[in-house]
Amino acid sequence: MKPVRLPASATHALPRWALFALCLLYILPGLIGRDPWKPDDAAGFGIMWTMANGSLNDWLSPHIVGLPMPYEGPLAFWLGAICIKLFGWLLGDPLAARIAPICFFLLGSMSVWYTTYLLGRRPEAQPLKLAFGGQPEPRDFGRTLADGALLIYLGCLGLLVHSHGTTSEALQVSLVAFSLYTATRLFESHSTRSAIAFGLVLGLLVLSRGWIVPLAIWIGVVALASARQRGILLRLTLVVLPLSALVAGAWIFANQQVQPFGSNPGDAWMAWNYRQIGAPTLPTLQYFFKNAIWFAWPAWPFAIWAVYAWRRQYEALHITLPLTFFGALVVLAFLNPHGEEAILLPLLPMLAILAAFGLPTMKRGAINAVDWFSVMMLSTCATFIWLGWIAKQTGWPAQIAKNAFKIAPGFKPEFSLITFLIAAAATAGWIWIVYWRISRRPSVLWRAVVLSSGGIILCWLLLMTLWLPWGNYIKSYASVAQQVNAVLPTVKRCVSTNVGASQRASFAYFGKIQFAQFDDKNCDFLLLQDNHRGNDSAPTLTRYNQQWKLIWQGRRPADRDERFRLYRRVY
Repeated sequence: MKPVRLPASATHALPRWALFALCLLYILPGLIGRDPWKPDDAAGFGIMWTMANGSLNDWLSPHIVGLPMPYEGPLAFWLGAICIKLFGWLLGDPLAARIAPICFFLLGSMSVWYTTYLLGRRPEAQPLKLAFGGQPEPRDFGRTLADGALLIYLGCLGLLVHSHGTTSEALQVSLVAFSLYTATRLFESHSTRSAIAFGLVLGLLVLSRGWIVPLAIWIGVVALASARQRGILLRLTLVVLPLSALVAGAWIFANQQVQPFGSNPGDAWMAWNYRQIGAPTLPTLQYFFKNAIWFAWPAWPFAIWAVYAWRRQYEALHITLPLTFFGALVVLAFLNPHGEEAILLPLLPMLAILAAFGLPTMKRGAINAVDWFSVMMLSTCATFIWLGWIAKQTGWPAQIAKNAFKIAPGFKPEFSLITFLIAAAATAGWIWIVYWRISRRPSVLWRAVVLSSGGIILCWLLLMTLWLPWGNYIKSYASVAQQVNAVLPTVKRCVSTNVGASQRASFAYFGKIQFAQFDDKNCDFLLLQDNHRGNDSAPTLTRYNQQWKLIWQGRRPADRDERFRLYRRVY
């Protein structure tokens, strides 16, 4: 027997404009008015900026002004570079590059919504018919579940930071969600058109962050089709796999023919893919279970309950398909020898979709417990964000203000009426949502997650408005890059360096520094980065069998360990 018994009154869907506005309210804060931050966001922007200002070689071989970056894949950076070329003159290069992650996020959100809608209107997912009628229509039930899945997806803590960065992970998670949508279409229609779409998405996934994840997805779908619908096995083998290989192979073939900068970046990219697979280790398992608890909150409790509640309908596609994707990617996470959040991020779309099918079967007490937890925790977080901002502006409470300025010594707060009004309006909206949820006690399915997603959006918006100047101060290299630029001669000359990827990108963009291309050591200047705290740098240095004279040293005010030193070659 199906576990869902539901009246039509519980399936009132949110308006489409409200969903779209909610997505924009989620993604836009943190992208507007922010410098590229270390580490990954600045590095990703550096690759995009280099491509946008480079030639065909720069597009084929990702690098940051001469620092090779052959890992992951080029697709996210191609799209960001295109946005820079199209809109950089109008918005500035950093903001133009962030049009790409906005599109990535909207693609992922739409994929989660439409996948849940397709699965939710299937006959096996429908609630039991009531004795006197009044059960929801399949379309209404599917729409309500899709609204719940999107709200859960927006509420996932792990998605928050990664979706706001110019990184390949932001594209990968959206393409994983889109691949789940195309796979759902394939299982429903058995059409060659759906198989072509699925193959294209898997090929793009290869170009976004390697072939490990799309291969695991393909194997999982083949296994599910073998057990459930063997009619699509031929299309999975003769259409999906060759097409995805063709899409990814075009870039590999182009590199082999062109040999950008005298080498083939595909070799290093392939080696990076092989390093993503190894034998399961105890540290890897510990990292997964330790971090997945908060990373996938609040999706995983609802998802676990959905699998349990629908256990008698174990062949239902709305459970087996997202569970197949989830299982394939969990196996990859266990086999990955590196503990990193990137292995957890692709799990979120499937968890959100599974969690949505757990909402109709949740007991009222469990829903209320989740609501009260969300209200207490997220309201407390929002209160502390406001209190910290007040302390930063006024000096009261004194201890909070002292801690804020201790982290960012030298920071001078400025009051912005616009950001204050935006933050105040968002806070008032949160208070209204809490009041609506508590006073009216609506029966709609998505009531259980509206507070979780709304509170997450509130806290992020407050941070990215009230605290954005403070964040730029402690995470941006713009100021120190401009200091180096002031010391260098007006006629720019080559600079050798050992700085990391994010620093190199920031120095090149903000300081207009011309770094050595691909380890060229024949430069007039040398920029070194180390973690020495003192100011007792030797006035001369021997490096690369040459003598160098110190002409400048400095650091970011908020970083007490990292130091930069600029030398001029002595002839």
